[in-house]
Amino acid sequence: MPERSEQTAKSSSRRRFGLIAAAIIAGLGVGFAGVYGIVGFKPNRDPACAATAALAQKLKPLARGEVAAVTVPDVPLHLPDLTFTDAAGNAKRLADWRGRTVLVNLWATWCVPCRKEMPALDALQQKLGGPDFQVVAINIDTRNLDKPKDWLKEVAVNRLDYFADPSAKVFQDLKAVGRAFGMPTTLLVDPSGCELGTIAGPAEWASDDAVRLIKAALDAKS
Repeated sequence: MPERSEQTAKSSSRRRFGLIAAAIIAGLGVGFAGVYGIVGFKPNRDPACAATAALAQKLKPLARGEVAAVTVPDVPLHLPDLTFTDAAGNAKRLADWRGRTVLVNLWATWCVPCRKEMPALDALQQKLGGPDFQVVAINIDTRNLDKPKDWLKEVAVNRLDYFADPSAKVFQDLKAVGRAFGMPTTLLVDPSGCELGTIAGPAEWASDDAVRLIKAALDAKS
């Protein structure tokens, strides 16, 4: 009897330990989600993006090679109407590009990977830029606001139109819908303002892989 009682006690102790461990893991999960903004995240899904889902599925196999890190969504989001300014300080909105496919890129001079990919974005604009497509690179430097323009001149990035948001609200707006986790952040957006692909981090945007991906999005429009 004492032996059976001892075994029962050990079994009960193991169960309690398991429950405590599970509670700790669950608590850590909630804490992690809180830090990274996962808890309470509400995707901005919109019926207007239903048609985009079919195109996104066609693009998935093309997210490879130099653009393998691009995430093509199963359920595309209707992106926030980001607000920023052009080189002359005029107000611009993402909605100004309705009817065109755009590659929205958030960059800053303090972001080393951003600086490295800017020449490729510039080359992509030269290759595919036109009435149906534009690279919309938005600088989010919050200090020394002449520095980004000067830097672009120094590295001969001159095919991109200059856009900026010194408040960095564009980053926060995308973060709020789960589409900005670091810098650079880049999104491929269809003519209706729906997400076709997102990447947190740099990519070789002038590569054959990138051009093939974007051309496929453009061909679907025609």
